[in-house]
Amino acid sequence: MPEPQAYRSLPQAGRVLESPLLSPALAALPRIIVVEELRAELDTARKALAKGVPAPSLEETARRVARRCATLLRQGIIKVLNGTGVLLHTNLGRSPLDAADWRRAEAANTGYSSLEFDLASGERGPRGGLAPEFASRLVGTEAALIVNNNAAALLLLLTACARGREVLVSRGEAVQIGGGFRVPEILALSGARLVEVGTTNVTTVDDYLSALGPETALILRVHTSNFALRGFVASPSVAELAAAVKGRVPLIVDQGSGAYRSGWPGETSLAQLARQGADSLCFSCDKLLGGPQAGVVAGRRDLVMACARHPLYRAFRPGKTVLSLLEARLARALDGVPSAAAAPDPADLEAFGRRVLAALPSCEAQIVPSEGAYGGGSTPDESFPSRALVFSYEPEALSRALRSGDPPLVGRIEGGRLLVDLAALVREDPHLVARVIADALVRLATGSVGPGAPPIAGEEGGAPCR
Repeated sequence: MPEPQAYRSLPQAGRVLESPLLSPALAALPRIIVVEELRAELDTARKALAKGVPAPSLEETARRVARRCATLLRQGIIKVLNGTGVLLHTNLGRSPLDAADWRRAEAANTGYSSLEFDLASGERGPRGGLAPEFASRLVGTEAALIVNNNAAALLLLLTACARGREVLVSRGEAVQIGGGFRVPEILALSGARLVEVGTTNVTTVDDYLSALGPETALILRVHTSNFALRGFVASPSVAELAAAVKGRVPLIVDQGSGAYRSGWPGETSLAQLARQGADSLCFSCDKLLGGPQAGVVAGRRDLVMACARHPLYRAFRPGKTVLSLLEARLARALDGVPSAAAAPDPADLEAFGRRVLAALPSCEAQIVPSEGAYGGGSTPDESFPSRALVFSYEPEALSRALRSGDPPLVGRIEGGRLLVDLAALVREDPHLVARVIADALVRLATGSVGPGAPPIAGEEGGAPCR
């Protein structure tokens, strides 16, 4: 047990907080959080002192606290550079919002807004603004309703229109997608009863017609999202099924991907599905549409209004931030402005890659062909030509160094090498991408980065790329 005076060798907390090394942490985190991290570090130092370990210097203590705070900050939602080649990466936030949409929605979010106020009458009005109107125009339906996400859209529609009754679903579409979302479980939660028709690989119009009965509330077609059946498979088109059941029960299509226009391989656009006879459609807004996380129920007015009147809608309705951002994105979609999910031109990727390499110190790197993906459960089993940067470094170590950058850069390991795919990076500043890569290579060469360890002020080295 050290003498009491030994503890006096520990740096004073007030002086540590004055260290320039903690300036970034104090600027980014509440002061009380930094103070708590400092107390935890000093407590660790006291325990080490009791075991005979010398007290750390003021500078070393500040450096350790800075690292604690940097690690904490990276548990928040921060900017990440997407070098995976997946445009709608679910773990990286799916579709990035267009800066123009963000600016357009800024005023409605930094002050008060007409979220539920009728300016003409001076009375309370319906929530939604122009987003429902724009959504119905984009899809070509009578009405639309905005909710939190596509799962909420489907659950609300099933609950409002099929509770206590049967819903016909092809056995090949009773699927599970990412995050444990299972169609049978959603049906059970809604209070509807699942009736599977056909087989896993083949379902016909007659299969649906044979299962129709007095307890049938509707037919549900489900987007298979992140998988595709190949080989001996068959199922009726929405047009064929709509013609066969017209006037008997509603045909609902869970389109999921938010493909609002033609041109995405393996996807049928929302407008096409509406023209083919779908009575109602559910889809995501943060996938191919390119908006914030939200879901839409669009279709026949009576079905949409049944959802709007249901008590569950209150739990699912989004707030002003989502509605204003979605309104901005839908307006631009109606004007034909493509979303961030559009596949980039390989020539643009080549040019971007050359700009990144030109901004890097001399190092062993090259641009190679790659394959990008749309992601987010959209266009399953499809890809597009892309380009990627590869480096002559051990892939796991380089991946770790890039993820510890500021901002982090996430690539993918394939064929024993790390690929920094340019498909989603092409909209970034090439000098920013080059700086993050250069910093990672320096820290990798100098051994100043550990597993998952973030860099801190004053830690960057000066060694060039090899």
